[in-house]
Amino acid sequence: MTTAVAAPFRFFALQVAATRRLGPSLVRVTFTGPELRDFRSAGRDQSLSLFLPHPGQNEPAVPLELGDGWWQGWRELPDDVRAVMRSYTLRALRADAWGRTTEIDVDFVLHGVTGEAGASAAGPASRWAARAAAGDRVLLLGPAVADNRAIRFRPPEDTDLVLLWADETALPATAAALESLPAGTRAQVWLEVPHPGDVQDLATDAEAEITWFVREGPVGRSEGSPMALDSLRTAELPPAAQPYVWIAGEAGCVKQVRRHFVGERGVDRRRVTFVGYWRRGLTEEQLREQG
Repeated sequence: MTTAVAAPFRFFALQVAATRRLGPSLVRVTFTGPELRDFRSAGRDQSLSLFLPHPGQNEPAVPLELGDGWWQGWRELPDDVRAVMRSYTLRALRADAWGRTTEIDVDFVLHGVTGEAGASAAGPASRWAARAAAGDRVLLLGPAVADNRAIRFRPPEDTDLVLLWADETALPATAAALESLPAGTRAQVWLEVPHPGDVQDLATDAEAEITWFVREGPVGRSEGSPMALDSLRTAELPPAAQPYVWIAGEAGCVKQVRRHFVGERGVDRRRVTFVGYWRRGLTEEQLREQG
């Protein structure tokens, strides 16, 4: 069953087709299902909402039969019944010869599943992704129109330099954004990941300089500062008349990187896109409660 939700977004009932580990902290889950034929996205940092089942459930509990009242009905379900909702970005989609989407990829960060934090620190989405197997069922709230408001990476047409900062939670979006840049575009990228094995070869036709920072631990240094901050402050950037900045990841780090580009480098704030994908010490439920 599907229902319209603030068009151009709708629900899609999907199944896991395959999983692949990308590194110690990252796993790619490929989803498929007949309803994907109506899924449309222009890619880049396309935002999605995934609804996941609890252990022991065959499918996520979302009361779609309530139509537009699904949200209130979902919130009223018991905590151990209500589907886990988490926000992710689309990594890739594949379509058939008629342009109908057949598969999509979503990359999950395995917070606490591996590494020093220990399995006890893992959240429900990380635990689900770590054990996901072909046939597992999920619900996706995603776009049915390719150019939609949940895509934020939008360099103005006059952009002559693209500047990107992200942590591992925004790595899929960064990779997709780089793939979207046309040949000859100048780009400078700073990426922070927890483990050396999380470093990836990122495909792009752009003239991109990519610098990786490996924390080997939780996001950020003391006081939650981005590892790349000193590098950003000392970087000699190519001269640009019209730069575009995209920053995504932990909200506190995003704020500091934005302050650097706008306050210290004088980039026009209207040419800076910044997105806090998560906030240190808070679950996504708590973030939603804060509004």
